[in-house]
Amino acid sequence: MKQTAGRNSLGDLAPKFAELNDDVLFDEVWSRTDKLSLRDRCMITVTALVAKGITDNSLKFHILNAKNHGVTKEEMVEIITHIAFYVGWPNAWATFPLVREAYEDEKTSHEAMFGLGKPNTAFAQYFIGNSYLNPLTTEGVNIANVTFEPGCRNNWHIHHAAKEGGQILLCTDGEGWYQEEGKKAIKLVPGSVVYIRSGVKHWHGATKDSWFSHIAIAVPGENTSNEWLEAVSDKEYNELD
Repeated sequence: MKQTAGRNSLGDLAPKFAELNDDVLFDEVWSRTDKLSLRDRCMITVTALVAKGITDNSLKFHILNAKNHGVTKEEMVEIITHIAFYVGWPNAWATFPLVREAYEDEKTSHEAMFGLGKPNTAFAQYFIGNSYLNPLTTEGVNIANVTFEPGCRNNWHIHHAAKEGGQILLCTDGEGWYQEEGKKAIKLVPGSVVYIRSGVKHWHGATKDSWFSHIAIAVPGENTSNEWLEAVSDKEYNELD
C-alpha cells in the first residue's frame, strides 16, 4: 500500500521521519501480506491505538483503512466492545464516535430481490466478509439466493463432477466480480449470467462499495462435490477496477 501522507504532511519539516513513515512503516511493514493480511494488520493497528488512548485523526484513518479492507461495521463494533475490558472503558467509549463517522455512508441492510435470508454461518470460513443465504428450492435442482455485503467474496473453489455438474449464477442486485483462474475478473451487474463448468477454479463476490446478490443454481451431475481452496488475497482483490 503506497503511502505519501508523511511526505505530504511533514516532508518540509521532518523529511527523514516522513521517509521512514512512507517507505518503511507502510511500504515495507504493511506490505508483508504473506505474513498477515492487510485486513488483519488494520484490526491490530486499531486495537493498539485504542489501547494507547489515541483517538485523533490517526485512529480515524486506520478505522477507515480497516473498513476499506473488508472489516464490517459490526466487526469493528465487536472489536471495540471486546477490547474495552482490557484497554479501558473510556478509551473504547471515545472510539465509537469515530466508528460511527467512518461507517456513516454504509447501508445497514440490503433488500435483495429474493430476500436477504440468514447469515451464511455454515460456510463463513470460506468467505472474507459477511454473506447471507436464502435457499429457494431443493426440489430437482438446488437454487439459492446468495447476498454479499460490500467487500465480501468467497474463496477460490472448484465444483467437481464425474459428469456434467457445475453452477449457474444469475445476478439480480448490486455489483460484483467473477474470476476464473488465469483469466481477468469480470464485473457482474443485474442481468449478468455466468455458467461455471465443473473442474474450473474460480471465485465470486461483491465489489468494494456495493452489496451484491445472485441466484446460484447447482447444475445436476454425477458424483458432485465442492472443493474450497485459498482465500482471494487483499492484494488480488484491491487491484480489481
